[in-house]
Amino acid sequence: MQIVHPPLTHPVRRFGQREIDFGRRIAVMAIVNRTPDSFYDQGATFALDRAVEAALTAAADGADWVDIGGAKFAPGPEISADEELERVLPVVRGVAAASDVAISVDTFRASVAAACIDAGAHIVNDTTGLSDPDLAGVVAASGASLVITHSLAAPRQPHPRPRYDDVAGEVRAFLERRVDAAVAAGIPLERLFVDPGHDLNKNTVQSLELTRRMAEITSLGLPTLAAVSNKDFIGESLGVPKSERREGSIVAATVCAVLGARVVRMHDVPAAVASMRMLEAVLGFREPVEAVHNV
Repeated sequence: MQIVHPPLTHPVRRFGQREIDFGRRIAVMAIVNRTPDSFYDQGATFALDRAVEAALTAAADGADWVDIGGAKFAPGPEISADEELERVLPVVRGVAAASDVAISVDTFRASVAAACIDAGAHIVNDTTGLSDPDLAGVVAASGASLVITHSLAAPRQPHPRPRYDDVAGEVRAFLERRVDAAVAAGIPLERLFVDPGHDLNKNTVQSLELTRRMAEITSLGLPTLAAVSNKDFIGESLGVPKSERREGSIVAATVCAVLGARVVRMHDVPAAVASMRMLEAVLGFREPVEAVHNV
C-alpha cells in the first residue's frame, strides 16, 4: 500500500514521561467529559470518581492520550470559569498522579488552562481556535502543547446553517492563520496540533467533504487530530442513533488516518486502539506482533 504523507514538523513529541513518534504512531485520544449534558454519554462520567476511573481505564486499554472536558462545545447555558475548573482540575490531578498517559484539558479559557497545566496537563485542546486572546500566551509561557481547532461561533453559541464556498480550503486557511498567531505568541511549531473540527459549525455534507479532503489539512505538516467519534455526520450518513455509531466512527477515523491524521479522538478505546495498531501495520509504521503464518 503506497501512501505518501507530507513530512511532519517535529514528529517526536514528549508529554511528561511519555514520548510519541507521530511519524509512526496514530495516537488514540480517549474522551472523559465531566459534564452532565455531554452529547454522547449524557453525564456518565460526571461524578469525580467515575471520571478518574474512566481515564485510567482508557489508559490501561491502550489510549495514548486522555482528553478531559468540563463544558461541552454545543450551545447551552453559560458555564463559569470557576465551575469549569471545579469539574476538570481534580480529574487532571487524579490522572496525573496515577498514570503517565498524555493529558489534555478541553477548554478555551486561559485561566482554566493555566490551572490545569500546573496540575499536570500536558496539552490544551481548544475547540474554539484561540477565541480567548490570552490563551496562546499562557500556553507559550507554560511549555505545554496546544490543539488549534476550526470553529466559527463564539463558545457555546449557535451557528445555524453554516455556509462555505470551499470547506476544506477555508478550514485550512483558518488553521494557518491561527498557527501563525500561536507562533507569534511564542508557541513553537513542535508544540502545536491542528484539528479541522468535524461537525463544529459544519453540517453533515461539509463534514463528509472535510473527511474526503483531510489530506489538505494534514499537508500543513503539523500532527492533525480527527475528532469524529459518534458525531452527527456519522449518524446522519447511516441513519442511526448515537448508540449505533461505533463502526461508522472507526471507518471515519481510519479514513482520516490514512490521509495523514495522527491523533483520533474516540469514545470506544479498545476498538480504536486495535484499529489504529492494525492500520499502522498495514501502512508499514510497525512490524506485526508475530509473523509465523505460512513461514
